[in-house]
Amino acid sequence: MDTLTLLDRLIAFDTTSAKSNLPLIEFVEDYLSTRGFRVTRVPDASGQKAGLFAVLGPLGDGIMVSAHTDVVPVLGQNWTRDPFRLTREGDRLYGRGTTDMKGYLAAMLALADRASKAPLKDPLKLAISYDEEIGCVGIQKMLGALPQALGTPRACFVGEPTEMQVAVGHKGKAAFEAVCHGESGHSALAPLFTNALHLAAEFTSELRAIQAFYATEGARDPAYGVPYSTVHLGTLTGGTALNIVPDRAEMRFEYRHLAADAADDIAARIYAAAQRVTERFATECPEARIEVTEVNAYPGLDVPEEAEIVTLAKTLAQTNAVTKVAFGTEAGFFQGLGIPTVVCGPGSMEGQGHKPDEYVTLSQLAACDAMMDRILDSLKA
Repeated sequence: MDTLTLLDRLIAFDTTSAKSNLPLIEFVEDYLSTRGFRVTRVPDASGQKAGLFAVLGPLGDGIMVSAHTDVVPVLGQNWTRDPFRLTREGDRLYGRGTTDMKGYLAAMLALADRASKAPLKDPLKLAISYDEEIGCVGIQKMLGALPQALGTPRACFVGEPTEMQVAVGHKGKAAFEAVCHGESGHSALAPLFTNALHLAAEFTSELRAIQAFYATEGARDPAYGVPYSTVHLGTLTGGTALNIVPDRAEMRFEYRHLAADAADDIAARIYAAAQRVTERFATECPEARIEVTEVNAYPGLDVPEEAEIVTLAKTLAQTNAVTKVAFGTEAGFFQGLGIPTVVCGPGSMEGQGHKPDEYVTLSQLAACDAMMDRILDSLKA
C-alpha cells in the first residue's frame, strides 16, 4: 500500500482526542502484524485509547520513526470539505490530520510495507501514540513499555510538520490550575468580605511580573519567534451573581520555557507568588488562600546542531535547513530516555495545522517518502 492509499484510510478514522482511537489502532496493528512486525499494544486505563510500539528485523538499536494518531476538533471551524474524507485538489490533499500528522503516519506505514520485503541488517522501529494534542498525555503513559518493546534506538525522527526541515528544538511546557479561596457575603457589605476575584487579580499581576522578568532577565534564543520563556493566563472564572461576593475563583495558566531557564525555577517563582498573595489576605481572612496544582507538563527539546543525529537527519531529509518550532512535541520524552531525537515531517503547522480545510501537499509527502526510502536503505543488509 502506498502513502496516498494509506492516508485515505487514516483520514476516515475520526480520532479527535475526545474520541476513541481504537478502530485506527486495530487497523494499524493488523497491518503491521501481517507484515511481520512484532507489535506491542499499550492501552490506557479507560480501555478506550491505545498506542503501539512495533519492530521489524534483527535485534539491535536501529532507527525509530514516531507519530501520534489523534487530531484536533473540527467543531466550530468553517470547513468547505468533509474533514474526514481525503480530498485531492491539484497538489493539495485536504482532510483533518493530513498535516498534523497522519500524512507522516501514512508514510511510516508505507515504509513498513517496503521494509517487510527487504533484507534488514538493523531493525526498523515504530512508535504510534495517542492524546498528543491535549498535552502529550498518551506518550507519558506509554513510556514504561518502550524500553522492553523497542530498546534504545540509535536515532528517532518525530514527524510533526516542519516542511521537512530538521527541527532541533522546542520549548518545554507546564500547565497549572489555581483555585483562589475567599469568603461569601452580600455585595452590599462587600468590603467586609474577602473577594476571591481580588486574590485572582493580584495573582494575575504576580504572573505578569514573572513574565516580565523572563522577558528582560531570562535566557534568550533568537531561533524562536518569541525568544524567551513565557507565562500565559488562559482562563479566569469566578462568582455566581452580581450581588454575591465570590468565595472561589479558578484560573488556568501555563509557562513555556527555554532549555536554559530551568522549569523548577519557574515553578518555584509561581508557588512563591501564590504564597505572597495568600499572606496579604490572610490577616483579614484566615480562610483566604491560593491552591496551585500542576496538571500536566512535557519537556522541551534542545539538540546541539553539531550532534550526530542532526547530521544524519539532514542527510536523510536532503536539507541543510535547521530550525526550532514554536509548538511542543513528544520528542523531548524520547530524548529523555537517551534516544537521540529530532523533529522532521511534511506540512506546515503555521500554514495548515489545526486550521479549517487542513491540507498537505503532494510534494511534501513525496519528500517525506524519499526520506523514508533513505532510512530503509540505511537499514538494509
